[in-house]
Amino acid sequence: MNEIAPLLWIVAIVAIFWLLIIRPAQRRQKEVAQVQASIVPGETVVLTSGIFGTVSEVADAHLMIELAPGMVVKVARAAVGSVVRDDAADEIDEADQPDDVDSGAASETDDEER
Repeated sequence: MNEIAPLLWIVAIVAIFWLLIIRPAQRRQKEVAQVQASIVPGETVVLTSGIFGTVSEVADAHLMIELAPGMVVKVARAAVGSVVRDDAADEIDEADQPDDVDSGAASETDDEER
């Protein structure tokens, strides 16, 4: 029994390592591969570099991404980090728009404090 105890500790450590690190990583990798395989033209995607674009063409190993009107870039399918859904795209557009705040009132108070 004394010879088996160290072996059980090693097996327990390997099992915990597999459950906490390897299994979740495999699951994430499978999800990303599924998202990359399901990309269709017209979807907005975020590349792993953080660049947003719209898919204009799909091929086996690469995609044609339109970054700006008339600017199309060929990227590897694996470069797609995520697909932006319609509700998330609306939130991004709203964040880019400035709020209707009266900036003149803020500058007057700043001048008075100086």
